[in-house]
Amino acid sequence: MALKVLFVVYDNGSYDNIFPMGVGALAAILKKEGHDISIWHQDIHHWPDEYLTDYLDKNKFDVVVMSLIAGYYQYQKMKGLSKAINRSKQRPVYIMGGYGPSPEPEFFLKKSGCDIVCMGEGEITVKKLMDAIGNKTTLRNVPGIAWLENGKLQQTPRAPLIQNLDSLPWAPYELFPMDIYKLMRLPKCSLTDFCFPMMSARGCTFKCTFCYRMDTGYRKRDPKELLDEVEKLYKDYGITRIEFMDDLLMASIEHTEAVCEEFLRRNLPVTWGCCGRLNYCSKELLQLMKDAGCVFITYGIESMNQKVLNNMKKGLRPEMIVSGIEQTLEVGISPALNFIYGNKGDNKETLKECVDFLLKYDDFAERRTIRPVTPYPGSPLYYDAIELGLLDKNNPAEDFYENKHLNSDLLCCNFTELSEDEFYNSLKDANKVLMKNYYDNQKKMTLGMIDHLYDNRDNSFRGFRHAGGKSSGALAVKDSFRKQADMKKPVNWENSMSKDSDGKRFTDQNNESTILSKSLDSYQIYLKNKKIRDKNKRTKPKPKVNSDILIQTHSH
Repeated sequence: MALKVLFVVYDNGSYDNIFPMGVGALAAILKKEGHDISIWHQDIHHWPDEYLTDYLDKNKFDVVVMSLIAGYYQYQKMKGLSKAINRSKQRPVYIMGGYGPSPEPEFFLKKSGCDIVCMGEGEITVKKLMDAIGNKTTLRNVPGIAWLENGKLQQTPRAPLIQNLDSLPWAPYELFPMDIYKLMRLPKCSLTDFCFPMMSARGCTFKCTFCYRMDTGYRKRDPKELLDEVEKLYKDYGITRIEFMDDLLMASIEHTEAVCEEFLRRNLPVTWGCCGRLNYCSKELLQLMKDAGCVFITYGIESMNQKVLNNMKKGLRPEMIVSGIEQTLEVGISPALNFIYGNKGDNKETLKECVDFLLKYDDFAERRTIRPVTPYPGSPLYYDAIELGLLDKNNPAEDFYENKHLNSDLLCCNFTELSEDEFYNSLKDANKVLMKNYYDNQKKMTLGMIDHLYDNRDNSFRGFRHAGGKSSGALAVKDSFRKQADMKKPVNWENSMSKDSDGKRFTDQNNESTILSKSLDSYQIYLKNKKIRDKNKRTKPKPKVNSDILIQTHSH
């Protein structure tokens, strides 16, 4: 029996919209099975949650589906949208899935009032679940689901992981507003690039203690099949930049090489980025990636201290990290440098090691982070936190979501021997240093751009009214600074609050991104507009919902 299914894509609090790959994957399966698929795009239109109630009241659906990860923001969105769904006069069967609910299905069933939680990979489960709902047969034959029966948790064994990813249909892109999703912004993309996320593989071969994506095994797509999809996105939608959102594309050197070779064979004018692993960095592999169009690699470094790295089972050594980052910069690929602070063994000295590294190797390509470690449900660190008494052992999920994990930049559980005040003061000082270093760099580049404009009579300069502009002057200034950089020179980060620091810090001259990227002016404009929007929500009557424009609806 064909069902009318509504996927809810929640507001991510940003105007930089990322294509919902999970929804795309499930929609592909259900569309292939003949179900009638609709999508409610709160992420694009930023509707208040109550609009969903109106829409469900006016349109009869058999099933409504929402998927979410284990973040504090996503959890709060789930609660608001769940209230909206449950208030509907024509409430459909409500299904929830994703990395958030999977490890704690009972908690999410009770908090959301949903009927069923899907656990683990969803493609096999959702297909069989729709069959059971449509045919009104028992749920006990559906793998990977949980529900409440007389207030008691019922659940079935998880479905086996999908080994042949090429057997899955591509996302039905025609169901989505691609002209909006391809405007996603990424590091190392130009103002004219159309950007899009994709998956080349699933799973990871490593077992870091803080990671809640614990599916075993590494399953990869065939590079030819993968590039067929890339080519479709380029030809049909003009996509020129791909971000591979795999847990870890570089988990397999063989797979990485095969993907690169296929990019080179196709000779598409498409650049790409991915998540990398410093264990596998070599000059040869990185050069191949560069030649194949790779411009950005996100590295999870986490710490520069061997004891802390061992505690989190990272499988890295500091010398391996230094070598990998130096080689990445040398071939001309920009790295994201991500650290987490607050793991077992962390202290002020281990934080200093991270800051020293960032000041030395940062190329200012937008992503450089030191954030508190978070024991997400499902991760080994989560169960450590319960055992150590950092989370309530009687109701750890409630304690995590309602009391502890209130912001990703704030401490959830303190695994260190530092007091909470000591922890925050050290992290505050570190981020002040990093932020000052960043804006000192921007200041130098901007002033150098002015010099180049007037000293060289640069007639291509577009003016500061264009937010920095893409000009030959800007590129020339960046090139000049880059040649002067000495990435080997050590930095005293404790003194850098009062003087400039040296280091390799300037981006590739071929990157046409704005010189004044992520300006404070833009942020101030955003805050002003948000204030106006919030005021209008409180004072203006709620407009009537026009079902013809709310969502894209497609039947198979």
